[in-house]
Amino acid sequence: MWVSLVLFLLLFLLMFSGMPIAISLGLSSIITIIVFAPEISYESVPFFIETTGRKLAPISLKLVGTLTEHYTLLAIPFFILSSAFLSNGGVASRMINFAVACIGHIRGGLAMASVMACMLFAAVSGSSPATVAAIGSIVIVGMVKSGYPKEFAAGVISTAGTLGILIPPSIVMLIYAAATEVSAARMFMAGLIPGIAMGLILMITIYIIARIKKFPAEKFAGLREISTTFVGAIGGLFMIFFVLYIIYGGIASPTEAASISAVYAFIIAVYFYRDIGPLKNIKWQNEGERIGASAARGIKDLFVVLVKSFHDKEVQKVVLDAAKVSIMLLFIIGNAMLFAHVLTVERIPHFIADAIGQMGLPAWGFLLIVNAVLLIAGNFMEPSAIILIMAPILFPIAMELGIDPIHLGIIMVVNMEIGMITPPVGLNLFVTAGITGESMGWVIRSAAPWLILMLGFLMLITFVPQISLFIPELVDTLKGYK
Repeated sequence: MWVSLVLFLLLFLLMFSGMPIAISLGLSSIITIIVFAPEISYESVPFFIETTGRKLAPISLKLVGTLTEHYTLLAIPFFILSSAFLSNGGVASRMINFAVACIGHIRGGLAMASVMACMLFAAVSGSSPATVAAIGSIVIVGMVKSGYPKEFAAGVISTAGTLGILIPPSIVMLIYAAATEVSAARMFMAGLIPGIAMGLILMITIYIIARIKKFPAEKFAGLREISTTFVGAIGGLFMIFFVLYIIYGGIASPTEAASISAVYAFIIAVYFYRDIGPLKNIKWQNEGERIGASAARGIKDLFVVLVKSFHDKEVQKVVLDAAKVSIMLLFIIGNAMLFAHVLTVERIPHFIADAIGQMGLPAWGFLLIVNAVLLIAGNFMEPSAIILIMAPILFPIAMELGIDPIHLGIIMVVNMEIGMITPPVGLNLFVTAGITGESMGWVIRSAAPWLILMLGFLMLITFVPQISLFIPELVDTLKGYK
């Protein structure tokens, strides 16, 4: 047990010294293994290597095994690449235009449309910071110009951006599925109703505030404008339904769906919308050009895209940025899983489960403790690391208490949402600060009132499990599993 105390002490010392979280997790685990693990003898290895590098081989094997044994994790770089193409390829701006045309005429409608746009983009990106960056960079300026307080606009986008990890497909859900070996598809099903409910709660709150503070309303765009913007956004909207259909319908696994979404996003951004890539600023049909001629040129343009995109600087930048984010995230995952491995070897989950069992806590009491621990952890650590460390500990206890593992997963995801807008490591806060050019203190103040709403939603999700479990159980019934 004392080895685990040393492990956590090392982790916090390294973190508070300013070392990145991923390196802190890995280094504390490696030091603990080297110093305290039983010695391993390698007869074929020279003595000086055996004495200085003993026990490093198992560490290397564990790090490699972490990223190769979990097939689900392969979906992460594909979803990140898909999100990168959609963010840079004009999909976000078209979704915003469609949302504004639909509900912009309601008082507070522009802010509500921003939430709706975040919900739509969340369904194709799987990432909260990406949602804030893609939507916030456009709508915050627009909201301020329309008469909304800048602090209010920043708070709305920071909070609505958290839907990026709750509305499926979600990268954090994939990580939970990999850590606990539950079905990623069922996690996606479970996140659908909570994600929509959170979005609606935000919009209702915005409407009430807008009525009280008399925020402006846009003119009704008309059915023609709604139809036009819908057609413009159809590329991104279709992807939402297509990806979710092939996952929920059992046609493809989440990993396979992620790879399909990456290819689809590339085609939509580079070939269909043409906001980036070799066809940028080239129209589908030139003035006076016949439909047959433009169609023939369109076929030719497809081959141009497939060939020239490899050398196009904009496409290369999108792929490079996605690769950087993927490497960073997988590096965090690898080190966090190594940390979790040390905890498992030291039987920490077993000791905690025994301690809680002796306390005689009911399921609701355990969930309150889980929420408290996760909310505290969310202040200091990145969501992926928290999930990978805490899920293996909490999962067996929840199973003993009869808590559905899918419900536990959604509770953890909602806690991670709150962590996205709590200092000092709230990723959404950093992104919003970069967009607005304001200080971190200013952004924290703008998001603080919305934390109360998020905490209320967390309690709702915690104690009404059917909100999360309705769709998975419905699908099980339809398939004859129940």
